[in-house]
Amino acid sequence: MTRLIHLFLVFALLSVMAVGGGTAVLPEMQHMTVHTFHWLTDAQFRNIYSLGQVAPGPNMLMVLVIGYQLAGWAGMAVVGIGFFLPDCVITLFVNRWWVHLGGWPWRTSIQRGLAPVAVGLMTSGTFALARLSILNVQTLAIAIAVFGILLWRHINPGVLVLLGGAVCILWR
Repeated sequence: MTRLIHLFLVFALLSVMAVGGGTAVLPEMQHMTVHTFHWLTDAQFRNIYSLGQVAPGPNMLMVLVIGYQLAGWAGMAVVGIGFFLPDCVITLFVNRWWVHLGGWPWRTSIQRGLAPVAVGLMTSGTFALARLSILNVQTLAIAIAVFGILLWRHINPGVLVLLGGAVCILWR
């Protein structure tokens, strides 16, 4: 029971910190689950994140897999509620307040000021995942190729994840 409470509190904190989307909290989620509490290894976290990228639906449903891995079905439910409920409640109230302040002159300035913060947090998440995923020259080459393809063409990232996995398997 104590572990479930602990899971709830950790993921509720991550939920509140998720300014700019789930990618913004990936570095902290990885740090807390791997280094602080030793619930997962770097490889497990990377694999769960990869699963979240290729599975249908929002990629942050990966937190449910973390909860399931740590405490079964109860852990999945507790982590899901802890990660999604606080953010939903905050968003509901802030949205109502934001609509109420429709004519406020500072509104546009706040929006413009928060955009770089969100981009910075998402970039931090991407960097943290790159540190976990680029393990050798092979994975570096795959990462560079995928980055180049995404700059050149608009291709579904899920297809690139599958192709990268296939290249990795065949390259061995």
